[in-house]
Amino acid sequence: MPGGRLTHQDRRHIAEGLAGGLTYTEIARRLERPTSTITREVTRNGGAGGYRPDQAHQATESRARRRRPTPAQGPRVAGEAHGRDPEAVHELEEQFTVLMIQTGLPRMTARVLTCLYTTDSGSLTAAELVQRLQVSPASISKAIGELEQQELIRRERDPRRRRDRYIIDDDVWFRSWLASARQNATLAEFARKGAEVLGATTPAGTRLQDAGRFFEHVGQDMIQAAERWRQLFSGSRTTDS
Repeated sequence: MPGGRLTHQDRRHIAEGLAGGLTYTEIARRLERPTSTITREVTRNGGAGGYRPDQAHQATESRARRRRPTPAQGPRVAGEAHGRDPEAVHELEEQFTVLMIQTGLPRMTARVLTCLYTTDSGSLTAAELVQRLQVSPASISKAIGELEQQELIRRERDPRRRRDRYIIDDDVWFRSWLASARQNATLAEFARKGAEVLGATTPAGTRLQDAGRFFEHVGQDMIQAAERWRQLFSGSRTTDS
């Protein structure tokens, strides 16, 4: 795969491919680039329906001019620790962010989650997130609220500094998975009640009844899968220790 950033001509080829109905994988193959590069490029520049090569190229150049090195007195970024390649870490963070956006997270929320997850401590304050991501405190506050609602992070009070820390722990995906399972249970209950209102034998009622059964079944499977994982994970940690 050739290295370097996407050129203006590359972006025009991407736009032509999108207009021609090609998938990201097909476009990547034509440009001899990783599919993740094409996915990230399109996602951050308007999506498949709104991608414009000229604007995308200008936006990328503008971001590159604005990017500043992390101040020496600030916390070390992931790429500077343990002899890591900063460019490789940055690429990893970009890919992680794109993947989280594709799951439905807003971009800023995905950036905050990525920042926490790729930090060795797995713990940062709001001020540290503002510094690392170079965004406003209000943006961080909104993203934190969304992540807490989905139980992807937890809040812990730091008594020494009198401020909250936001933490990614070992149970993060387990708790988030259970939160999704509870949401499925809520949808199942709503669908059952809706079927009663519409009439279980009517087309609309039957449709809701089927949806309720689906969400109930999937929710139960999710809970069982999560519990099996927790048992296996706890067992493996005990063995390793």
